[in-house]
Amino acid sequence: MPDAADPALAEVVLGRPRNPAPDASCRFDQVDGPVTFVIFGVTGDLAGRMLMPALAALYAGGNMPERFAIVGASRTDLTDETFRERMRAALAEYDPPALAVWDALAPRLSYQRVHYDDPASFTALSAALDALAQAQELGGNRIFYLAVPPTAYEAIAVNLAMAGLADETKGHARLVIEKPFGRDLATAKVLEQALHTRFAEHQIFRIDHYLAKETVQNILMLRFANAIFEPVWNRRYVDYVSILAAESIGVEHRASYYDHFGVLRDMFQNHMMQLLSLCTIEPPSLFEAELVRDEKSKVFRALRPFNAAALAENLVLGQYASGLVGGQRAPAYLDEEGVPGDSSTPTFAAMKVYVDNWRWQGVPFYMISGKRLPEKRTEIAVQFKPVPYSMFREIFGDHIKANRLTLRIQPDEQVSLTFQAKAPGPMCLRSVTMNFNYYQGYEGPALSAYAKVLLDCMLGDQTLFWRQDGVELCWKFLAPLLSEPDPNRLFLYKAGSWGPQEAGKFLAAHGLTP
Repeated sequence: MPDAADPALAEVVLGRPRNPAPDASCRFDQVDGPVTFVIFGVTGDLAGRMLMPALAALYAGGNMPERFAIVGASRTDLTDETFRERMRAALAEYDPPALAVWDALAPRLSYQRVHYDDPASFTALSAALDALAQAQELGGNRIFYLAVPPTAYEAIAVNLAMAGLADETKGHARLVIEKPFGRDLATAKVLEQALHTRFAEHQIFRIDHYLAKETVQNILMLRFANAIFEPVWNRRYVDYVSILAAESIGVEHRASYYDHFGVLRDMFQNHMMQLLSLCTIEPPSLFEAELVRDEKSKVFRALRPFNAAALAENLVLGQYASGLVGGQRAPAYLDEEGVPGDSSTPTFAAMKVYVDNWRWQGVPFYMISGKRLPEKRTEIAVQFKPVPYSMFREIFGDHIKANRLTLRIQPDEQVSLTFQAKAPGPMCLRSVTMNFNYYQGYEGPALSAYAKVLLDCMLGDQTLFWRQDGVELCWKFLAPLLSEPDPNRLFLYKAGSWGPQEAGKFLAAHGLTP
């Protein structure tokens, strides 16, 4: 008999899977050429809380090129030294381990004061970047990250182009923008026109950091790298899919922004639609940016339009009142600083949507998101249909609980499968769950969501970024929901609850309560 202790024979004889060597199965792409990062709005919260820790992590992990520079740009009057001290303080607050590389990283940071609506400021910026490139042999590759309010996007893009900084004759010039990409379809098109008259589509990177979360990326791996899932990933076997993005926090310091956008524009037009698309797309022929984004656009085109006459059957909107969250008293939305006392902005939405194509016809997708809910949780649950006929009906009755696959995105990244099994001892049926913790047994390198998207910006890989047609298709789909909500259809819910009672059919009936 073959020696089953031999790994190769064990795989065949005993069915034991052999894990390939780590260097053969996983890698982080290395950026070859030098690059200069220019961060507009560098004195704001996003740069200090997310971008600087992400860049420091990339540097510490060896993912940055040998030659690179980080240039901060904002309207604040700072010197290079005071800018560096600000960034050091940000690392100390948000990512203390990154301070281990600070002494080596700090000399690569410099600062340039820029007024976003002043062409002369951009002429000076261009000269400063040229001088820096010559002194440090940085070449012409540049990434312009707009960590500024969306109202400043157009002015910065125009002035960058006028100063010659959109030109790619000496290296790539990439423009990175954060959501929101407009406030509705009309403003999205205005923004698109403003950007595309100065930058080509391949130069524009529209970030959605949800796409860079590990479990979100794992959706495609789970579906298309395993033969056991894809055959049942369709209308024949799936009863419904629920997508939940719950936040325990309120609007905090973002009241002026949030009250202008609300939950539909802030969460559904981008994050929720991306999660929906990953659950529903057809397999592209190759894992390549344009092919993946082509399939997403097909899904967005297949979304069934909302029936205005039956809107209440498919949408529930809510706004949080005062309550307890985590044992602490939380104010009502209308009592938050910066929120008008008569605001009708929704902070919660639950909706049912359909994808009208051969794979998903008739399968409801429930999407729920809100603020001041009991906990921070993002997950996707694929509820399979029950068995068509129970041979155990005389023992357990006709009803047998159906299988469920749950992909937890945050706070802990894991995948779990619930199925039925016999309990030990008496003839009794019980639900059991197999859990896969994403980081269990893994000791290799890991990147935060922002570190991953910044790395992809340097590599020029747009797989995890929005394309303009997808942006416009999602705005068009949501358009009937974006008008001022009927006060009689905006339901209050206590902070710390799972939303208004009127949304109960979306929650309790489909297992979304804790």
